[in-house]
This record gives sequence, C-alpha cells and structure tokens, in this order.
Amino acid sequence: MKTILVTGANGFVGEHTLQYLMKQPGIKLVAACRDKTRLHPAFEGEVRQGDIRDEAYLQQLFDGVDVVVNAIAWTSLWGNSQTSDELFLRPQLKMIKTFQNSSAQQWVNISSTSAAAPEASADAMSEGIPRAFWPHLNNVITIENTLRELADEQKTVINMRLGLFAGENYALGLLPVLVPRMKTHLVPWVAGGKTEMPIIDGRDIGQAMGLGALKEGLSGYQSFNVVGPEVPAVREVIEYIANQYALPKPHFSVPFAVAWPFAWLMEKLDPLVPWEPLIVRSIIHLLQNTGATNERATRLLGYRPEYHWQQAIAVQMREMQTRQKRPMKMARPIA
Repeated sequence: MKTILVTGANGFVGEHTLQYLMKQPGIKLVAACRDKTRLHPAFEGEVRQGDIRDEAYLQQLFDGVDVVVNAIAWTSLWGNSQTSDELFLRPQLKMIKTFQNSSAQQWVNISSTSAAAPEASADAMSEGIPRAFWPHLNNVITIENTLRELADEQKTVINMRLGLFAGENYALGLLPVLVPRMKTHLVPWVAGGKTEMPIIDGRDIGQAMGLGALKEGLSGYQSFNVVGPEVPAVREVIEYIANQYALPKPHFSVPFAVAWPFAWLMEKLDPLVPWEPLIVRSIIHLLQNTGATNERATRLLGYRPEYHWQQAIAVQMREMQTRQKRPMKMARPIA
C-alpha cells in the first residue's frame, strides 16, 4: 500500500488535494499541518501536526512515506523579500534536503504557470525566468531549479505549474486583490483585456495534485502546466465579475508599454501613502499570455479538469462576501 503525505493540509491546495485523495482506494493518507482542528472534517487518516521550521518535527516527517505532496505555500504579489525567504524559501529547501535523504521516492511540487511567462511558459519543462520586481516568484523558481537538480532514477519530481487559484477555501489569489481595486474606478484594461487569465478551480487543482501523487512509471524531473477546462481572456473575467456583482468596469485601456512604468511608479509611491499600491509589476506580469495548456498533464497524468472558471469565481465570491471585511493585502501566509 502506497503511503502519501500531504503537507500544508490546512491550506487551499492541501485541502483540495486531501479531498481528492480521500476518494482513492488502496493508499494510506497522511496529513501534515500546524492545526489538526482545521482539517477537512471527513478526513480519517493519520495526522502529523507540527511546524516544518521545527528541526525535530522535520526529521521524522517523512518516516514511512512513499510520496510527498508538498502543498505548503506562502504567497506575495509585492515586496516581502525577507518574509518570503524566512517563511517559504528556507523551510522549503530544508524539506527538500530531508526528502533527498529519506526513503520517499516521489515529490509533487506546486509552482506557477507564470514562472517563465511569457517567453517559455507554454513549455512546462522550460526553466523559470527570475524577475527582479517579484522576489517571491524568484523563490518559487529557485525551488523548481533545486528539485530539477536532485531528480534522478531514485527520486521523481512532479512539478505542477498551476494557473490562478479560485474557489472554495481561498486564501490569497488574484480575485481578493482585484475586486477591491475595481471599486476604485482606477484599474484600467491592460492591452484591452485581450490576454489570457488562466483561472483554475481548487477542485481541479486537487485532481491534478492527486494524479501526480498516484502516478507511477515516470522518473526524473517532470513538469506540467495545469489550468482549467477553458482559459478565458481578462476582459471576459472582469466583465463577468462586473455584471454579476455590480462592480465598475475599467473606463480606459493602456498598452503594456504604459502599464509597466505606471506599476513601477505605484511601487515607488508606496512608502509615501498609507495603502498598498493600486497595481504592481507582478500583476502586469500575470496579465501576460503564458500559452499554458493541459496537453502534457492530460497525456501523461490523465488530468481532465471539470470546473468552469465562472463556477470557481462564483464559489470564491460567495466566500469573499462573508470572509473578506477589508481589502486583502498582497502578501499572506496560506499554510
């Protein structure tokens, strides 16, 4: 019987992955988290509660484990370089080193379709391209590169470059940042809103992560783009949100050539104003086309997304109406 450990089991990716794997026969499922009371109420497997920054906890975390699904995440769209290093990069690198020295054979990793956008993201096996303006994305790329180097015949790495999160049990995603800014009437269309917005429902993320954990026969480093069944244009998404939830649409459009320096100016003004920037360069980066498709994930993992982007938005907007009392900051720990 294969033993699968899901780390970050309290978070968005972790919970959806657990829900998918709980339905699969013939596996032993272990949830690793900091607070077992926040686990899905239907979960009946083993729980390993603790903090991966605790050396003693980390050293025994992978005991008896065949597959590690690492759903631990910390996200920042703006600044927070030191915090990303402390809460995300350094703990992750320690985990990877521990995995390397353990008997576990497979690691399933979460990354972003924007890791190499727009130059090379259509190829999920391409190397990420660091961006000076986005420290956290650079850390995501560092982790990809570390895993790429350690993967061999004994250690398989399944790297999931996921689209933009939406759906139930959200933490930080583009919607919680975008919606309050739409209310200001100051957010423009960028390039007419014609570029892609690869939104993916959490349930489809859970399917993809679960398939990566269950997959046998792959070796070395394997990377996959994972998006929803349809990739809408930015204009489609914003018009849907505006029409469904009575929010203002952008009143003007700017090309990327103007959006980049405008976002840079907003970042420079940040120390002088009491609120976060209206828009930053990481958001402009996310608005660029990635060309990501599910072709490789479908062919090699059997991934077939089920949930339309409008469903994902509707679920998340319902949650936001009750949970989000003030504009969400661009940096927040998820698990």
